[in-house]
Order: sequence, then structure tokens, then C-alpha cells
Amino acid sequence: MRAIAAVFPFRTNSYVVDELIDWADPLHDPIFRLTFPQRGMLAAADQARMERLLRDGAPAERVRAAANEIRGRLNPHPAGQVELNEPTLGGRPVPGVQHKYAETVLIFPRPGQTCHAYCQYCFRWPQFVGEPGMKIATDDVPATVAYVRAHPEVTDVLLTGGDPMVMGSAVLRRYIEPLLAVEHLATIRIGTKSLAYWPHRFVSDTDTDDLLRLFEEVAAAGKHLAIMAHVSHPRELASATVRAAIQRIRATGAVLRCQAPLIRGVNDDPAAWAGMWQESVRQGMVPYYMFVERDTGPQQHFAVPLLRAYEIFRDAYDQVSGLARTVRGPVMSALPGKVCIDGVAEIAGESVFVLRFLQARDPGQVGRPFFAHRDPAAIWLTDLKPALGASTLAP
Repeated sequence: MRAIAAVFPFRTNSYVVDELIDWADPLHDPIFRLTFPQRGMLAAADQARMERLLRDGAPAERVRAAANEIRGRLNPHPAGQVELNEPTLGGRPVPGVQHKYAETVLIFPRPGQTCHAYCQYCFRWPQFVGEPGMKIATDDVPATVAYVRAHPEVTDVLLTGGDPMVMGSAVLRRYIEPLLAVEHLATIRIGTKSLAYWPHRFVSDTDTDDLLRLFEEVAAAGKHLAIMAHVSHPRELASATVRAAIQRIRATGAVLRCQAPLIRGVNDDPAAWAGMWQESVRQGMVPYYMFVERDTGPQQHFAVPLLRAYEIFRDAYDQVSGLARTVRGPVMSALPGKVCIDGVAEIAGESVFVLRFLQARDPGQVGRPFFAHRDPAAIWLTDLKPALGASTLAP
């Protein structure tokens, strides 16, 4: 575990340990697998190398250098986050802001670039490893707001991380309050895992009431506040504390939407997803996305083949009512955009994946179906080959 934690970040808290993990059989427990390092996350040669350095008592600088060399080979910033998504204003970069799709701007508040506990598969792992050069973050609120103001096509901002809910309400207010005066902005989203990992944030923290008042102010300003709750397993919705947290959030006028990736050994089971969507609806949340594990970090350890991912989604979808069928998936957040696997079909004698862009860098591609050869071993968009005589994969 030490060897893996030297490369990938590890953090947990008392709520996860005491309330969510079944310690009778931790190695097979989904929440343990979700949060604790495990053998297989590193390639065998890299695992042996880190174990040897730690066993031999190598200097900290040498361990750090080896970890950074391994990290650099694991696609730390997938889907063009650094090369393509960082915007400019007046010819100068706007650090800590990402603008991939015309309507939506992502904001990474510097004080929010950690979490109450870390998911081991997380594609944002470079935010947490203590290497400033790998982190996307901003504390320049005026520049961030100025960028949003300068782009009237932006209707949504997403505060993300890390987890903005690790910030105190006064700090969060510094980022949100100036956005309320941007007339063309309709929606403020907050991406968070705190509902699952620290629901006390919305129930009994010292500044909980201040936080909920801020949520109410967003609604009073005529903005839609969307809490994008990261829920990976039905167990995360089971406690009395999380139920109370959901009701307190909803009472502010905010809408909760739930999403998560499909992770091997955690939720790669239709019953888990069906149960999660059903319970979400029961508690007043909107099922939103089933994602595919991204092409970064320990992807090979946690990824589920795309064919199996589609089968899990389809079998779970069959078990729920129309109110839960707001969910979309399986979805890959890839370099060209969000690609949904709509189905598997036989066309002109060829077995194919039917694919569609839900969002795209090129808006002209949104909603247009395209086809890939049905490869049972593929785990990501770049593993797929064009089908039906096409020379390229995308439309």
C-alpha cells in the first residue's frame, strides 16, 4: 500500500471508515476498494521499483523523482485539459479555468483542490499529489468573473476540484457571489463527493447554516443551483445523515443530480446502479450520468470493457421507472467530447457500437450517430476502430 500511495494520493476520514466500509471483509468491500490503495493500480515493474526504494530507505527526493516519472507516463491531464482547455483573456492565460464546451466554464478554486476522502480511480489525481506544476487552480476571482462576463455564450459555470465543499462557506461565497451579477449566466453547478464522504457538511458543520443561506441566495438571484453529487454506490445513500443532508439542500431551492463512473470491483453490477438510481429518485435527486473510467492513472486496474459497460447500463436501465431514466450512459469524456454508447447493433453484417456525441468541441457533431467496430476488449474511445467502411471514427 505504501508503494502505491507514494504515486497516487490516499486520504480518507472517519465517516468513510466508520459508516461506509464493511470491515468483516474489507478486500471485497466496494467502498474499501473505492478509497484504499490496492495492488494492481501500478504496473508490476513500477510497483517493484517503488517497493524497492521504500524498503531500502531511499532519500525522499529520490522516491519523489521516481513517483513523478511514473506519473508522467500515466496521462495526468487527459482530454486536452492543459493543451486545449485553458482559455485566454486579452491575450493572457486564465489559469485555473477550463473552457471546453461553448456553454460551460469550469472553475477550480484553489482552496477547494482536495477532498474529504480520495477515490482511488479519480481522474483528477494530479490535483492531490503535492506537485504544483500538475495542479489546475485559481484564486484570482476577478479574472475568472471577467472571463465569464466576456463570453455571453456561457450559460453555466461548474465549480470543481478537488471538491469545493471542503471550503468554508465564506471562502465559497467569494467565488460564487460575484457570478450572481453576470446576467447571461443561468446555472451555477458545484461538483462534490461530500454528500457521500462527509454529509455532515450540510447538517452539522459549524458553518452549515451559512452554506445553506448561500445556496438560497443563488436561487433568489434567479440562478439555477445544481449540486452535482458524486454517488458511486447505493451504500453511500443509506445513512440517516445523508438523507438529512439531501433534504436540507433541496429546501434551499437547489437541484441535486447524481453521477459517477463505472468502476471494476466497486459498482460493475446492474443491481448496484439500479438501486442507486431508484434511491436517488426516492430522495429527490436526478440520475444524470454513468461515466466510463477515464484514460489516466490506474485506468487498467479499474476500467470495465465498453461492451460490458453498455450491458450493465442497459440491464440497470431496464429495472427502473421513467423518473430514473434521466440518466445517460455509458459516457466517455474524451478529447473530442462526451461520447455516449447508445447501443450495439448488427448493420450490413457487421457488429458495431452505436455512438453519439452529447457534447463536442465541434458543436456540429452533437447528436449525430456514428459507428465503431464492436471490440469486446476496448475500454476507451481510442481503442475503437471505425466501422461500416468509414475512414475515421467520428462523424
